[in-house]
Amino acid sequence: MKTYGIIPSRFGSSRFPGKPLALLAGKPLVAWVVEAVKKAKTLDEVLVATDDSRIADAVAAYGGRAVMTPSELPSGTDRIACAAGDFADDDILVNIQGDEPLIDPALIDALALKLRLSAKWDMATAVTPLESAADLAAKTVVKVVLDKEDGALYFSRAPIPCDRDHEPDLASGLYVRHLGIYAYRGAFLKRYVAEPRCALEATENLEQLRALYMGAKIAVVRTMDKGVGVDTPADAERVARILESRAA
Repeated sequence: MKTYGIIPSRFGSSRFPGKPLALLAGKPLVAWVVEAVKKAKTLDEVLVATDDSRIADAVAAYGGRAVMTPSELPSGTDRIACAAGDFADDDILVNIQGDEPLIDPALIDALALKLRLSAKWDMATAVTPLESAADLAAKTVVKVVLDKEDGALYFSRAPIPCDRDHEPDLASGLYVRHLGIYAYRGAFLKRYVAEPRCALEATENLEQLRALYMGAKIAVVRTMDKGVGVDTPADAERVARILESRAA
């Protein structure tokens, strides 16, 4: 069994072209992400899955390893499966967003350990508490309903669970938002990428719904770490200041 940390990284971005190579505190964004991911204790190997030689060169320049993948792959999940190559059924693959240089390595470890310690889970992902009614209502914020073992019952852009008679009690622990990090068991990932999109996935535009539709058991790790993604040049400036303050 091997545990891979794989970072999908594409050059194209509608809001921020060339984002992986944007300099933050003197270092490309993608290099900061690799550096953070390498601090996770459970990973045997860290790979960047990219479709652009400029990103691969930047990763290599800072001591990382990049794997070239086709541009036409439909999702980051397909990209990590491609990058890992002939992985074994019992391997664990952790999909880490390529725009989160402040990712907590302990969260990566927690997801990998969920799959290592219990064979009943096909996947693992993470949630953090919802803190405002605006976030609960926002379609850009993905909500999750959990079972008694913190397994995912459903993901939605709608405000779930719905309180029929009262205003939602955000302090109840029922209302959580999804964080875009996943760990997959190798055998399940092979099945997943071979499965076509389902109607639920297409309707909500959430690829994890394909896994639930297939009958997957998805473990959910609760964290207070909300993540700080870089989606725009303004985000890059804000995160650069955080990185500079950490180095001071």
